[in-house]
Amino acid sequence: MSVTTVPLRPVSKGGLWLMWFGLAALLVAGAAFAWHMTPRIGFEVVKAGTGPSPTKADVVLVKYEGKLDDGTVFDANEQAPMQVAQVVPGFSEALTRMQKGGEYKITIPPQLGYGDRAVGPIPANSTLHFAVTLLDFRSEAEVRAMQQQMQQMQQQQMMQGAPGGPAGPPPGAPQP
Repeated sequence: MSVTTVPLRPVSKGGLWLMWFGLAALLVAGAAFAWHMTPRIGFEVVKAGTGPSPTKADVVLVKYEGKLDDGTVFDANEQAPMQVAQVVPGFSEALTRMQKGGEYKITIPPQLGYGDRAVGPIPANSTLHFAVTLLDFRSEAEVRAMQQQMQQMQQQQMMQGAPGGPAGPPPGAPQP
């Protein structure tokens, strides 16, 4: 019994380059498809701000108005403090791209908002539209230090005989 062998022709250098080029093209196409399918926020600068941007560890003070697709306002606030890391992912991402004093329009797809959960006046799978002004921001450590300072000041006032404090007359009593 004999085994028939079929000789293989060597691959030309041009063919090898063509194969590598095809593989690279497939990888690029796959990456582009994955990038295109990843939900992203819409981010428009209405008025540019100045300085650095907040990080996820910061606390921001913002003025905002949130609307649904049909224009219904679901929330608004003139001065809302919020911790960047504790808001929905799309809002957090937008905050880290803002600068102090800037005004922005943000569109958050449901996947980066509340997803398939209904929250208060926001129906499930809602796209959220915000007009936001970044008024100010501080690091979490700065905010903690400010809170401690306020508590110390309140304690000192109580110890110095402020009305109703342990060293002072009860509220409404005549002052000595």
